[in-house]
This record gives sequence, C-alpha cells and structure tokens, in this order.
Amino acid sequence: MKAMRVGQPASLDSLALDTGAEAPTPGPGEIKVRIHAASLNFRDGLVVNGFFPVKLGLIPLSDGAGEVIEVGDGVSEFRVGDRVVSTFHPKWLDGFMDKPDMDNSPGGPADGFACEEATRPVTHFTHAPKGLSHAEAATLTCAGVTAWRAVVTDGKVKPGTNVLIQGTGGVSLFALQFAKLAGATVIATSSSAEKLERLKALGADHVINY
Repeated sequence: MKAMRVGQPASLDSLALDTGAEAPTPGPGEIKVRIHAASLNFRDGLVVNGFFPVKLGLIPLSDGAGEVIEVGDGVSEFRVGDRVVSTFHPKWLDGFMDKPDMDNSPGGPADGFACEEATRPVTHFTHAPKGLSHAEAATLTCAGVTAWRAVVTDGKVKPGTNVLIQGTGGVSLFALQFAKLAGATVIATSSSAEKLERLKALGADHVINY
C-alpha cells in the first residue's frame, strides 16, 4: 500500500511517499480499515513542520474515515463492511482525561491516516454517522469534537445565549452550527466579505469584518 511518512528533520520537504508500506493482519482486538478519506487539521501542519517531536517515518494526519476490511479475534463492535471514523484519544473512554490518555493520538505521536490501510486496536475507531460521506466523517474527530466540547459540554449553550465565533476555521464552523442548533444567537467575525458571506450562509445572525 501507499503511505506518506515524515522524515528528519520534520518539514514539508522531508515528507516522502512510501509505496511499500504494509498494514498487518489484525490481531486480537484489532481491525484493519481501508482509508477512504483523511482530513487536514491545523495540528497536522505543526506535526509535519517539526513543531512537535515525532518519530522518524511517522504517518501523519490525525483524522481518517473508511471501511472495515478485516476483523481480529474477539472483536464484537465492528464487522467487515462497517463504515468507521478515527478517534483522537484511543486510550480515553470516559471521565477525566489524564496525561497517559493523550500519548497515543494518531498523526503524532502514533501513526495517522495518510495511508491506504490502517490496522489498529478497536478503540482507534468508532462507527461513522449515517448519512455522511467518508470525506465528511473524516472532518469530525478533531474539529467537530473540539467544537462540541466548547459549545455543549463546557459552554452549556442554551436557547437565547449569545455566542461569539472567531474566524472560519474548522472548529469555528462546527461551533457556529452547534450553537445555532442549540438555539443561540451567533455573532461571527472574519477578515473578508467573502468569508462573512459563508458564515451567514451557515446561520450566523450577525457578522463583523475585523
């Protein structure tokens, strides 16, 4: 299979295509997934450009989506053919997140999804939402969950709340839509008329060109 790998020192120039990469047969508690889409997050650029220390040959990109093609022994959560999306903290299942829960995130320090196939423990994936394409599902993990936590889990936004959204990055666009679904009044800022039109199309009640 093909995979992109980060060289040393890490930089865009050191990225290399590996045409001989292999995703092993899944062992107990593992699944193999054919990756149909991967999204690009801000942190992926930081990883590739050496802002975070990573291993030589790391496969970048934190978020991926695809289809289960093999299932290891003891796996009951997934079947061949299931559509899945990656998780960002595979060791963290619920409750308070401690530092050890953060040391196995895909795309750095663990391998990510700039590859055609990936064999990982089942906690590295969850079922993709119905009705979304692979490309759409691949955008959920970092940006979507971050925005959900800000708006819903921590922000506890309710109808009538005023919410300020800054910019038009992935987290901001998800936050805008979640806030509107919660019944909030959204004030969005950006640096161009074109971007403000995009924000209004997604439901922003008021926009500010800074």
